Amino acid sequence: MGKIKQDTMPVIRDLRDFDTSTGNLLERVVFNHRPLFVVLMALITVLLGYMAVTRLEMRPSFEKMIPQSQPYIRNYLENRASLHGVGNSVRVVVENTQGDIFDPEYLEVLRQVNDELFLTAGVDRAWMKSLWSPAVRWTEVTEEGFQGGPVMPDTYSGQPEDIELLRQNINRAGIVGSLVASDFKSSMLIVPLLDKDSATGQGINYHQFSKIIEEQLRDKYELAGDSRGLQAGEEGNGKYKIRVIGFAKLIGDLIDGLIQVMMFFAVAVASTFVIILLYTRCLRSTLLVIGCSLMAVIWQLGIVAWLGYAIDPYSILVPFLIFAIGVSHASQKMNGIMQDIAQGTHKLVAARYTFRRLFIAGVTALLSDAVGFAVLMLIDIPVIQELAITASIGVAVLIFTTLLMMPVALSYTGVSATAAERARVIDSHAAEHRGLGKLWDLLDLFTTPKWATGTVLVAVLLGIGGFVVSLQLKIGDLDSGAPELHEDSRYNRDNAYITSHYALSSDLFVVMIKTDPEGCLNYKTLVLADRLAWELQQHPGVQTTTSLVNAVRQITAGSFEGNPKLNSIQRNQDMLNYAAQQASVNTPELFNADCSLMPVIAYLADHKAETLDEVVDVADKFARENSSDDRQFLLAAGSAGIEAATNMVVRDANRTMLIYVYSAVILFCLIAFRSWRAAMVAVLPLVLTSILCEALMVYMGIGVKVATLPVIALGVGIGIDYALYLLSVQLHFQRHGMSLSAAYRKAVSFTGRVVGLVGITLAAGVITWAWSPIKFQADMGILLAFMFLWNMLGALILIPALSHFLLRKQWL
Repeated sequence: MGKIKQDTMPVIRDLRDFDTSTGNLLERVVFNHRPLFVVLMALITVLLGYMAVTRLEMRPSFEKMIPQSQPYIRNYLENRASLHGVGNSVRVVVENTQGDIFDPEYLEVLRQVNDELFLTAGVDRAWMKSLWSPAVRWTEVTEEGFQGGPVMPDTYSGQPEDIELLRQNINRAGIVGSLVASDFKSSMLIVPLLDKDSATGQGINYHQFSKIIEEQLRDKYELAGDSRGLQAGEEGNGKYKIRVIGFAKLIGDLIDGLIQVMMFFAVAVASTFVIILLYTRCLRSTLLVIGCSLMAVIWQLGIVAWLGYAIDPYSILVPFLIFAIGVSHASQKMNGIMQDIAQGTHKLVAARYTFRRLFIAGVTALLSDAVGFAVLMLIDIPVIQELAITASIGVAVLIFTTLLMMPVALSYTGVSATAAERARVIDSHAAEHRGLGKLWDLLDLFTTPKWATGTVLVAVLLGIGGFVVSLQLKIGDLDSGAPELHEDSRYNRDNAYITSHYALSSDLFVVMIKTDPEGCLNYKTLVLADRLAWELQQHPGVQTTTSLVNAVRQITAGSFEGNPKLNSIQRNQDMLNYAAQQASVNTPELFNADCSLMPVIAYLADHKAETLDEVVDVADKFARENSSDDRQFLLAAGSAGIEAATNMVVRDANRTMLIYVYSAVILFCLIAFRSWRAAMVAVLPLVLTSILCEALMVYMGIGVKVATLPVIALGVGIGIDYALYLLSVQLHFQRHGMSLSAAYRKAVSFTGRVVGLVGITLAAGVITWAWSPIKFQADMGILLAFMFLWNMLGALILIPALSHFLLRKQWL
């Protein structure tokens, strides 16, 4: 930074007086061949824009959301083929609002829903369960032995006697609370999903699956074709209601919300345009700032599509962040060129001067951003790794679209005479301590001992207070339902209904017991499985458990006329084998084909972080104490087990990620400033912002999870831009003999005004997200707006205050 020749750039009004051979190699290549450069940039933009339009896909995936190498997840993936109905599934509830499930008309509607879901692409049909599924059976013990059959009578025709038999079968099957609501007003269909559509071999299109549920089920049976109610997420007023929960439906709802989110992106672009136009009063330069920033977004999306990646609900904020970073850098270029033109310099010379002054600072900032985003690749969650790749690509292309294209474009268009004159008047008034000069005088106070000391003390107190509050930051979900959506969303209303009307939740925590073939019927294995189930049941967050042991107990007792003394695990292997044979008919999901894997399934009251952590502790302690060469207790499968494993990775990654991000930022600051003191001045305001952001998350009730994990890292990436632009100019003048006060005043009048402009502009753009239908995006909008403003204040207030203590003349 010390090589910036700002004081050797005289005003040149005539191009004939300018030596085009000056400047570094990159400057000469770009500016001495401007037409070729512009044409090349235009062609690349058209090509990448075409690829973005034709190839880019919205392709969310269940597996992308889980940490692939985490031990629990590896256990699940290795044994997934032997587990049935405990992975990715959807639960559909059909409610009769004007009666109960024993209404023949209701049962006919339920049959139609069952058939439509059964034939839907991606459904694992063999393990689907409902009242109409042959696999849902009842069993009872009579004087003649066991009797049983499907819950829905084979001869059902809707007659009263059929209804009465169905009522008996439901009670005998013991499915009240699981497949049938406790008030008998609704019943559930459990719909397991395949990882890939068996017909096409492609991953399931969750958005299409969600649309099928909405259009073929909810619209048809609940809303009676009222498409307006369907689009508004309203509940129908008719006889039947269709309630749906599950990962596929959640992702489908998020994608539907993203269509509305595009409007917020447009609002952000429009608000940015208006604010910058009001500041510059120059339409052409404002359009170039917006255009070059949008060009970066086009390039990023085109390259992502070209590389075969897709976007998903969790990476959708990346294009806006790229736009935001682009606006920050493009505005600095515009401001520098405008000030030179205001002094009378020719527009091409002004563009080259600004390139010389700010290119190194801009590249350093962008490299810091790129490395900061790239370290997210170290987090073993594919959706975050893809976010890191797309964000790093976007930051890399900004070098071409804003650091190069913006000054080249302005070298052709210049700025309007009105804007140039206004910039000259602002500078002259500032020199006379009028207008913005009064603000510069106020900010200059923070370089004085009294104000600097007070500011640093306040920052320390804020940091300590924020750190104490941030210790309460939780990992994972803090509420029941889907935290990605608002509490009053249709999905969460459905979840609340199902939770209150069914005894067994959809939050399944599964411990897998792996043995040799036929080993799951070993007496000791069954006893240990029974003990594990008992220990899990002692936790208040566990509603109940089920395993092969339950079926063995029931069948054994039934074999002896229901004698309660024999409702136990018998040592006789023949009796155990007989019980397993019967269980394979009634409950085949309780063990695999060769009896080498047996799940112990715990139904949890919720999936809050505390509940998951405590249940994991119980299961893990039991597994460590009882695993042997003959049998291994493997954690964990089921929706709750997978979320518990994900929380573990997020917990470890949360601090590790910040360490890597800050290490990268500090390294580039050291390279740029060649001073560890200057690096600390740049980074400490960002650290304060990160601490306060975590405290804000605690206040807002936001947990750290996959959707929120990258936000603070992204905020650091944008915040360092402010510090680099401001501090690079300040250090230049300090190293040329100016006092801190004079150097800071020069810096704040040159790049600092744009730091304030960009901070306010970007905060205004993202705060509109607070009205997003997607809650996690609304939360992100508030957090990002907070970080944009605090990073701006940190750059304008904390940098001069810290400079008073760390950047004294003898240390430069």
